[in-house]
Amino acid sequence: MAYIAPKEFAAKMVDAGESKIFMSTKDTLIRAYMAGAILALAAAFAVTIAVNTGNFLVASLLFPVGFCMLYLMGFDLLTGVFTLAPLAVIAKRPGCTWKGVFRNWGLVFCGNFAGALTTAVFMAIIFTMGFSEEPNAVGQKIGKIGEARTLGYAAAGSAGMLTVFIRAVMCNWMVSTGVVAAMMSNSTGGKIMAMWMPIIVFFYLGFEHSIVNMFLFPSGIMLGGQFTWVDYFAYNEIPVVLGNLVGGLTFVGGMIYATHFKESPKRNATTDVTGLPAE
Repeated sequence: MAYIAPKEFAAKMVDAGESKIFMSTKDTLIRAYMAGAILALAAAFAVTIAVNTGNFLVASLLFPVGFCMLYLMGFDLLTGVFTLAPLAVIAKRPGCTWKGVFRNWGLVFCGNFAGALTTAVFMAIIFTMGFSEEPNAVGQKIGKIGEARTLGYAAAGSAGMLTVFIRAVMCNWMVSTGVVAAMMSNSTGGKIMAMWMPIIVFFYLGFEHSIVNMFLFPSGIMLGGQFTWVDYFAYNEIPVVLGNLVGGLTFVGGMIYATHFKESPKRNATTDVTGLPAE
């Protein structure tokens, strides 16, 4: 599958971060919009599979199709740019600044949200026959998910907020691993295989992904979920965005950068295994 060594794909990560910072506003918004819309559609696909089959594992095995599609088409998720964009500043690439990073993050957030919301409206129309009927089984399930993952966390107080944050950290540890894994191969098949594995882990374990939630919770409100927009942002989206940032930047971007892009010199072997001076 034309495997690329870690030192090489670490350099690709920094290059990708630099390109995100300098990307035009138009291109950033379009690519983020399409990424949000496609990932939201994959979430609707997965929930439909889970409801119709009663098997969440099957849904988790098939959900990564959306992630693979959007990545191969060159679209951008907030979770990915959380990991990549700061590396260009840390590596001191000319012209790369934290202001540029924050600009990129803000634009991608807006684009992702707009794309996911578009899909949420479209799917709510489908699940309710144009809002003329009660939501079908899939629509009702989406509403219940929204309630459980907002009011459920709120009811647990600080323990709930800690839990949603850690779930978000773990999510982008896996999702950003998928972003980086796609750089490990030059073949389409190799990229897909590498991306598929960590995305299955995140989805099956129920971790919190800020862009998936941009679809689930607005559509849940439209489909009769008993929670509000304030509940959504306060008890889910805001802590999830922060957790995704920490997970991607520390456990993926920071770690790979520290050991592969900025590899320390090898130890000098001055003695052999017996402790005597090496010849």
